[in-house]
Amino acid sequence: MTETSLQGVRSLLFAPGDDARKLRSALASAADGVIADLEDAVAPDRKDAARGIVRTEFAAAGTHMRRMVRINGLDTDWGREDLALTRTLDLDAIVVPKATADSISAVGADGVPVIALVETAVGLRQAYEIGLHPRVSALMLGGADLGAELRWKPRSDGLELLFARSSLVVDSAAAGILPPFDVVHLAPRAIDELIDESTFARSIGFGGKACIHPCQAEPVNTAFSPSQSEIDWARAVVAAFDDASARGSGTAVVDGRLVDAPVVRHARSMLSHPGSTNQLPRRSPAAH
Repeated sequence: MTETSLQGVRSLLFAPGDDARKLRSALASAADGVIADLEDAVAPDRKDAARGIVRTEFAAAGTHMRRMVRINGLDTDWGREDLALTRTLDLDAIVVPKATADSISAVGADGVPVIALVETAVGLRQAYEIGLHPRVSALMLGGADLGAELRWKPRSDGLELLFARSSLVVDSAAAGILPPFDVVHLAPRAIDELIDESTFARSIGFGGKACIHPCQAEPVNTAFSPSQSEIDWARAVVAAFDDASARGSGTAVVDGRLVDAPVVRHARSMLSHPGSTNQLPRRSPAAH
């Protein structure tokens, strides 16, 4: 896995690359990272203008916000021009749409980390292979394109997404990359639904979620951070296990439940998550 500033990132906010106002709003939001979208959000006759706007707004932004670009498909001239642009910007990652094992190779072996957007049936079947690419740090599930291809009928409980979600979690872990990012929630003002969806996604192994409106960032950050009760549990587990280890035992009991090494690893991971203190490390600008 590539060394990456994406560790602990919970919310990634998409903003259209050709709209300077919305891009500035995203960069001032509570999101952990902003993705300037040069693909679906930008009309064909606005692609060149969008690249210029992204360059200007990213250069003017403060240094704290993680910044990324979703490029067009690398089988297009737009995508190749986007990729050339990314090499001149101070980015934390690029987002590659409709990723497959073949298409991801076009980004090359050197450069900033890649978030591979899995939004086709082929991409879903090849997610593990995609995750093995040396630049891929995380996968992101794209629900709209995948749902259209597979003829999903949207459900209020999101059950149509369960197989795809579970597959990405397993493939990410097997490839040794970060936990994946969940699909966007398409109703920006339905915050209760967003929280429920985010809480479920975290419960099955997602590390964060894509957003489409600044108001979604804080609820997503909260949902993907350890709660106070989880932090208290993790501290109790670590303390009990350390005490047991000092007495020569490899197990302990916390709240009537057996605690062994795998449980302790999970507890330590929870305590080390930046969200446990609500202090995600600031990005360190660097020339790429």
